[in-house]
Amino acid sequence: MISISHRGYWLNPTEKNSMIAFKRSFSQGYGTETDIRDCCGDLVISHDLPSKEAMRFEDFLELFVRYDHRLPLALNIKSDGLAKYIKEFLKFYKVDNYFCFDMSIPDTIQYLDENMNVFMRRSEYEIDNQLYSHAKGIWLDSFNANALDNREIIKYLELGKKVCIVSPELHRRDENEMWQNIKSLSKEYFSSEQLMLCTDKIEKVIDYFYEK
Repeated sequence: MISISHRGYWLNPTEKNSMIAFKRSFSQGYGTETDIRDCCGDLVISHDLPSKEAMRFEDFLELFVRYDHRLPLALNIKSDGLAKYIKEFLKFYKVDNYFCFDMSIPDTIQYLDENMNVFMRRSEYEIDNQLYSHAKGIWLDSFNANALDNREIIKYLELGKKVCIVSPELHRRDENEMWQNIKSLSKEYFSSEQLMLCTDKIEKVIDYFYEK
């Protein structure tokens, strides 16, 4: 299983989506999830409405490729109409281990038409639809429950999809029950590089999953 940091490897909430959090993540060999919006004709990193100080997406990619361009990037798309611009930046910086997710349905079709790596969101509120067959993977979320249906994970993996599990602490819930479910997966699935975990507790992952 591959772990990726949620908005960077931050030590306090003020560091989320910041240069220091991304540096910390990349320097320790972790990919990351981050948020992309448009602002004043540019692409920026921001979960909420961006300020003038928001980091440019291009600066984020410049930092990323200084470390290891093979690390995974999960790009949470917060605005419509950005597909071709994001694609141009990713192509210029030779980044191919990425996926885009959380677009609106019409915008998702545009990303697929651009032949970009797309993950479809799956949760208790979202079911599989015809777009799933075209997606590279699944953003497996749960807004209210801590338990995880391992059969669902296995189903997607056996269909050749990547699966990125959203850890419960991202929704301010305890992660231990779900992490125990993940740990109970057979070695075949748990060891797969097709399986990912997006977490705010990147420092806890090694101890929890890999230390005896």
